[in-house]
Amino acid sequence: MQLILYSKPECCLCEGLIAKLQQVKQKNNVNFDLEIRDINSNPDWFDRYQYEIPVLCLLSDRQQEQELPRFPPRSPVEKLESLLQRYS
Repeated sequence: MQLILYSKPECCLCEGLIAKLQQVKQKNNVNFDLEIRDINSNPDWFDRYQYEIPVLCLLSDRQQEQELPRFPPRSPVEKLESLLQRYS
């Protein structure tokens, strides 16, 4: 599974989600690759996500992005793991 995270530097919500994604990956229950995209590096990404980050997307086999449901920052890692298992 290929995931894309739209983020920006020094975003505490983004950093928190990245840490939780790393914990899920360490458990080896969900196999995924993560690409982190800095919205400041692309004007289209910035316009689309400037008020939404972090935004986690699933990249399909056809290279189409599907936004996953927003993950509340205080939710436990197990909830993120369950969300990702639904899409794997």
